[in-house]
Amino acid sequence: MSASSDDPARPAAPDAVENPDLDQAVSRVEHELGRLFARIRVSWREAAATVHPDLQPLGYQVLTSIATGKATSAGAIIERLQTDKSAVSRHVRQLEQLGLVESVRDPEDRRARVLVATELAQERVALARSRYEARLGERLRRWSAEDLDHFAELLAAFGD
Repeated sequence: MSASSDDPARPAAPDAVENPDLDQAVSRVEHELGRLFARIRVSWREAAATVHPDLQPLGYQVLTSIATGKATSAGAIIERLQTDKSAVSRHVRQLEQLGLVESVRDPEDRRARVLVATELAQERVALARSRYEARLGERLRRWSAEDLDHFAELLAAFGD
């Protein structure tokens, strides 16, 4: 971040003058974000394989959306994951065939159905999450609490 900014979590307004140092810094961030996103995709693939060897990363994301209760209908999953209906339908069908998801009557609207994760799914997702959290924790615990707080602030500002 620029030294002229009062708030280190807020980027300074773009300058009208070219700034090669800033351009280089932006390129480095773009490069590192690409590496991070690639690592996240690998983590999703590993987590999916932990749940079931035939499960794809998007199937894992569908399953965790259901297992956490954040999305329990196809429409909610589509909205949450920003993907298309056919992909969600295909993954839900596979999850049902693997015994990881069931479609049950919605207790609040008996005409509707909701997706719920089975006990097997909850166990496998918990195992995958614990492995991921252990790897992440191992990396993050190398940093000071101050650095982690600063990193969290920068991530939050970047996400806004």
